Amino acid sequence: MPSLSLVVIRVSDLERSRRFYEALGLQLRHERHAGGPEHFSADLSGVTFEIYPQGNRLATTETRIGFRVESLNETVAAVQQAGGAVMTQPENSDWGYRTVVSDPDGHRIELVELIRA
Repeated sequence: MPSLSLVVIRVSDLERSRRFYEALGLQLRHERHAGGPEHFSADLSGVTFEIYPQGNRLATTETRIGFRVESLNETVAAVQQAGGAVMTQPENSDWGYRTVVSDPDGHRIELVELIRA
């Protein structure tokens, strides 16, 4: 059975996006491989999440990403401070307490706080 190992998004402003994704709680590290562009990377339990500059490449804003978070309300407040926008109001769902936000480039990000019994 395959397992996910890598997600790459491309953004218009690398520093702005670093601040946004760190507000989500990601621990990003600065990287540059061989002659490639500078970018940021985080290890998310075995899945590498990378943020690259868009440059002349196609936008990745149609990509939807999801993260589990400890506190949805605190995370939403932090991402709004970092330039994010709430797309759907937080509500209980079959998956937990959830919302969809967008990053400064328009990537839609589902945030879910697991409901604890």
